[in-house]
Amino acid sequence: MKYAFIMGSNVYVVPSNTISFTDNEGTHRFLRIVSFHRDTTPDQKRMVLTIDADIKDDEGHIIRLSANKPEVAPAYDILEQTDRVLVTKPDGTTVLDVHQLDEKIAMALEHNISAELEVSMPYVAIRLRGNFILGNLHIEIDNEKLFIGNDSYGNSVLAGKDDLKFSDSGVMI
Repeated sequence: MKYAFIMGSNVYVVPSNTISFTDNEGTHRFLRIVSFHRDTTPDQKRMVLTIDADIKDDEGHIIRLSANKPEVAPAYDILEQTDRVLVTKPDGTTVLDVHQLDEKIAMALEHNISAELEVSMPYVAIRLRGNFILGNLHIEIDNEKLFIGNDSYGNSVLAGKDDLKFSDSGVMI
């Protein structure tokens, strides 16, 4: 199984369910897909998207989720759906949005993304959005671009055999 992490108009296909970041102290995991949504039969346990996350909001407040539940977090809203975990500030601003896309929606994305997904089957497509801090990296992901600090990434398609990592140098696989 491969994971296709979609950020803006970028897709990164990797064999790992984890995204990390590197800094002077080493590599740190900030997102792990614990389980993903799957249709089940009535006699099976319902499978939902479940994540672990360890980030800071754009004001530096720590947000740490374990199996979608806050271990450490300010008074923010955490919306859990079968295919989505959304963390928002009280004013509605998105801090982190992790959304599992079904195959129909994923294949309807931009051609550069759908073409990579076609050759990467089977995969789980996870769309990330948000505005958060990892160590000393400010990450902002909207519908079009991924921003790491002052650098922006758009229309990038990468597949690799290693974990997905963010660093001062950009995206590494």
